[in-house]
Amino acid sequence: MTVQTRLIVNGQDREWTLDARTTLLDALRDHLGLYGTKKGCDHGQCGACTVHVDDRPVVACLTLAAQVAGGAVRTVEGLTESPGDLHPMQQAFLDCDALQCGYCTPGQLMSAIACVDAGCAGSTDEIRDFMSGNLCRCGAYQGIVEAVARVHAAGQGRS
Repeated sequence: MTVQTRLIVNGQDREWTLDARTTLLDALRDHLGLYGTKKGCDHGQCGACTVHVDDRPVVACLTLAAQVAGGAVRTVEGLTESPGDLHPMQQAFLDCDALQCGYCTPGQLMSAIACVDAGCAGSTDEIRDFMSGNLCRCGAYQGIVEAVARVHAAGQGRS
């Protein structure tokens, strides 16, 4: 069974006919070529596929595209207006050495931005708790927490 699905992805209106079982992750990667959103575990346990839907973080591998029809989706590619610019969280990740191999980084960034925007970055414990759904096999957790704290301290949330 197919469904007509319309989403606003990174500010652009998109419409497709999709199999009703198509996940948001597969729609973004396979139908729009947005490869920044990673397929990690495909079970909602690692956070590599985290995107924002209507300003809320969701794991795209467990979310059907049709389930969020009409919604506004933001991926890591949509964090800035211009490809050469960096979002404050991206800059903080670089400054704080918050990545190693980079595979989990897009999902980490999307969750980190949501953490600051939700007001959950007031302490290291709060940040760690909010970010606990995002796994990093390289162990860059200290840098990630530092980056989130830095963006929060600079008042750069809701961007």
